[in-house]
Amino acid sequence: MRPFRYERPTDAQSAVALLSEHRGATALAGGTNLVDLMKLGVATPDVVVDVSGLPLDAVDPLDGGGLRIGTNVRNADLAAHPLVRSDYPVLARALLSGASPQLRNLATTGGNLLQRTRCVYFQDVTTPCNKREPGTGCSAIGGYTRYHAVFGHSVDCIATHPSDMAVALAALEATVVVLGVDGERRIPATEFHRLPGGEPHRDTVLERDELIVAVELPPPVPGAVSTYRKVRDRASFAFAIVSVAAHLTIDDGVVTDARIACGGVAHKPWRARRAEEVITGRAATTAAFAEAADAELAIAASVDGNEFKPALLRRTMIAVLRDLTAQAGERGAAGATGEDPR
Repeated sequence: MRPFRYERPTDAQSAVALLSEHRGATALAGGTNLVDLMKLGVATPDVVVDVSGLPLDAVDPLDGGGLRIGTNVRNADLAAHPLVRSDYPVLARALLSGASPQLRNLATTGGNLLQRTRCVYFQDVTTPCNKREPGTGCSAIGGYTRYHAVFGHSVDCIATHPSDMAVALAALEATVVVLGVDGERRIPATEFHRLPGGEPHRDTVLERDELIVAVELPPPVPGAVSTYRKVRDRASFAFAIVSVAAHLTIDDGVVTDARIACGGVAHKPWRARRAEEVITGRAATTAAFAEAADAELAIAASVDGNEFKPALLRRTMIAVLRDLTAQAGERGAAGATGEDPR
């Protein structure tokens, strides 16, 4: 590991000042991704700004509904929070699908969002990688691609973003709150991560001197149902081959609002807007769900080695939407009898 300078600021403004002052600085929170990359020689910061002690570890209700989640809230604590479990089950389930219990006890909300979009070649410094060294090439193209993208990839990168939490936040239409030298700005979660294009080394729209301070969730939608399903090679400590986060409102058998996001298929959480458009205003039927999945997958482009992914995503999306329809029906029946629908 290369020598580096270690700083431990006591407030967010000081942390931002350090990030701004040192071009080779990076923020450290739980360290579950950054420390691994430093050990491998992939990340080589000159200055490590430890933000784990900043007082940004609370989950607070917002005026008018919704939640503000501090950047240092641990993944395990957020998944277990009563309001997250009751009002945002898609987020709780996504968090519990990530990594392992040990890592969830360390990983933070902000750090989860900032983990690198990566593949095995990115982590192997002996191979060319445009994310690690722009202009050197993409070793994944023509290589091992089981986990790689089928949406939005480019000739420079076909890696996929690994976060489960970020997929749920995209479906929930959350907002990422960041602090920079010019003050706070708010970024929709669906716009926070980037597709690779010709700059695959840039995972997010975050500026070098900006720090995530919170994530805000909108008020829960009355009557909505949501869930997260992850398909992976083993039950724990594995990235998604494909995943689906869905948030539906169904009224009298008709989908009145649909939000669907997919993981394991693109350089960022992939919002399935074509599928949403197809099912909104339609009866919640398997036929409609299949049509929606087909509309989204019409633009999928697999590469040699992951040709199975579009079909797997199609089956997963349909299954999730069917499960939510059944859940909405059970809630409606319970509500009609005066029972607690939760």
